[in-house]
Amino acid sequence: MDFVMLHGTTQTPACWHPLQSILHHEGHRTFAADLTDEDDWQAEDYATEVHRQFPETHTPTIIAHSGAGLLVPATATKLNATHIVWIGALIPDLTGTMSMMEELTHHGEEIFPPEWFQWSGADLLTDQAVSAYFLFHDCDLEQLKFALTTLRLFQPQGAFNQHHKHNNLPRSTVIVPRQDRVIRPDWMCRAAEERLGTQPIEIDGDHCPHIPRAQEIAEIILRRA
Repeated sequence: MDFVMLHGTTQTPACWHPLQSILHHEGHRTFAADLTDEDDWQAEDYATEVHRQFPETHTPTIIAHSGAGLLVPATATKLNATHIVWIGALIPDLTGTMSMMEELTHHGEEIFPPEWFQWSGADLLTDQAVSAYFLFHDCDLEQLKFALTTLRLFQPQGAFNQHHKHNNLPRSTVIVPRQDRVIRPDWMCRAAEERLGTQPIEIDGDHCPHIPRAQEIAEIILRRA
């Protein structure tokens, strides 16, 4: 199987290495997209870029983390995906009624925990203690050392401001880390049910469980494939 991976708004494609190693060992192909800020790009533009990077993929599973969830519907359509895996991810309003930025403005406290509003993303590159606290608090020491090398800001502002309207998405698996300090687990669970019509799979873990719990996530993905 082919797996196309979309990193979130705080990491580089290197964040997927632990999960990639497991999937490769099981005989699958993985493609970790490298996404950067493009001020005027919407989700469809990022989807085109992912297709440009990996034209050889065949009906892949899309695996997306965090803010990359906003790119998932367009990317799944562009790549003719057959399965979507959301990991600690934002799930957009697929009716096109509200952009994610509008949701954050009016209902931000339902999406983000209170502490999150006290943290500036700019601290990500300058204060590793802040990064470890919010993103990697489930890691052991060796995992944390690796995780801190994956930090990079990615702000697809156009996708945050965009109204996403999509029908007939492929089936979804939503993995919700119970101890997430970035996106509220209860919001992710509710969004999975209301927006995707699927029951979430809750696991222990931080916002980036694909590092400390790569084996568990791989087993979930392959079981649902």
